[in-house]
Amino acid sequence: MKNLTTLVMVPCFAGAPWNLEQMSYLRDWPMRTFRLPDDLNDLEKLSDFVLEQVTDLESYVLVGDSFGAVISIALATRRPRGLQALVLSGGFAKNPITSPILKTLAALAPLFPGFSYRELTLRAHAANLRSVFDSEGEIPWSAAKTREFFAKETPHRAYVNRIKSIEKSDYSNVLSRINVPTLILTPEEDRLIGKEAARIMLKGIAGSSEVVMPRTGHMFRFSHPGAYSKQVRDFLESALLHREQ
Repeated sequence: MKNLTTLVMVPCFAGAPWNLEQMSYLRDWPMRTFRLPDDLNDLEKLSDFVLEQVTDLESYVLVGDSFGAVISIALATRRPRGLQALVLSGGFAKNPITSPILKTLAALAPLFPGFSYRELTLRAHAANLRSVFDSEGEIPWSAAKTREFFAKETPHRAYVNRIKSIEKSDYSNVLSRINVPTLILTPEEDRLIGKEAARIMLKGIAGSSEVVMPRTGHMFRFSHPGAYSKQVRDFLESALLHREQ
């Protein structure tokens, strides 16, 4: 199963392909990733796009990080052929943004392209993704690095479209359709998503399990790639072996 199963890494909100070289504990597995399209503002259409990326695969696992986890949920509820397991890190089944301030910032984002987007919107976004543990990572991280990453990888129109796609998203009532082993990988501190998001997924996805990675924040795929990939590997080796038996 392992040699035939491809790990499909679904990008986060920035839309950039994963750095597969950093996934050190997964190098024995076939992996693929891709860039999310900038012009889609609907999660179902984004899951259609991901489905197109796996049509040649007989056996695969979706590994979705943050926004990529939401897209992976949307696709997994369809029970697509070939899906063997699901890894969701820092994700959510319904829009977790309840703060009036954050909602206002999201609503204003379309009005501020260019300099304002790079220096105001992205600074605020990066501040909400920061963690006190970022600097302790294998790759020391910071809000400044997050902002730089988004400024390089995420055009304003893509940012606005992705905000629109999650505004009214709610897959909490259809999580029971997911019928593959599922790991919910959660950072210890997540200022943006919060702990309730993981509880909703654990309750809704039968047989799902959660691992909380100590002393990590929302950007743990970037700051702790070795520890992150080890958790994914350990889960998959157990989950896929169990499915074979």
